[in-house]
Amino acid sequence: MAKITVTRIDENEFRVTVVEGDSTTVHNVTALDEDSHRYGGDVSAERLIELSFEFLLEREQKESILAKFDLPIIEHYFPEYPRAIRKRLG
Repeated sequence: MAKITVTRIDENEFRVTVVEGDSTTVHNVTALDEDSHRYGGDVSAERLIELSFEFLLEREQKESILAKFDLPIIEHYFPEYPRAIRKRLG
């Protein structure tokens, strides 16, 4: 299983490090307050991004995840994302 670390860079920017086996990828994710509320409700942006990466890693290898993206782009590639992420938040 991959280890996902989310670090806040500034108000809306986050660095996500994914370690799996001997390899690591780094991604920069933008999550605006309205994105966090839309997808995660009251959960922190860091937690939402962590769960979002779990979601992505179930569907593609870490090397296939964009190096830099805005959180809502996930829904563009995976229309089931909003429903699936809310289910994860339980």
